[in-house]
Amino acid sequence: MEEQKHSGLGIASFILSIISVICIFILLFVAGAIDVSTPGGMDENSVTAVVIGALYFLFTGFSVVGIGLGIAGLFSKDRKKIFAVLGLIFSATMLFISIAVMVVGLSMLDSAALY
Repeated sequence: MEEQKHSGLGIASFILSIISVICIFILLFVAGAIDVSTPGGMDENSVTAVVIGALYFLFTGFSVVGIGLGIAGLFSKDRKKIFAVLGLIFSATMLFISIAVMVVGLSMLDSAALY
């Protein structure tokens, strides 16, 4: 009997999920450090804030792609599923955390600033 190989889609999902987790945590750390070190906090309209926001959405997108690849890896026949499962779990967890951070950030906005 031939030994099964790991699913390429599962490996890709796992790698994307790890990249997403590391990059989002670094990005949140950098954003927090900039906010604390700037008198009055970081200006939401600055180039730095826009770049951080764009990168945040990019890395959150990596999590979404990782979920898709993980699901596809689970359906690969005659392949090991461990990386697909790990990638799916890490990506789904990171997506949940990313959405939670966005919701908390939006809830902290002053309602007067929305109008």
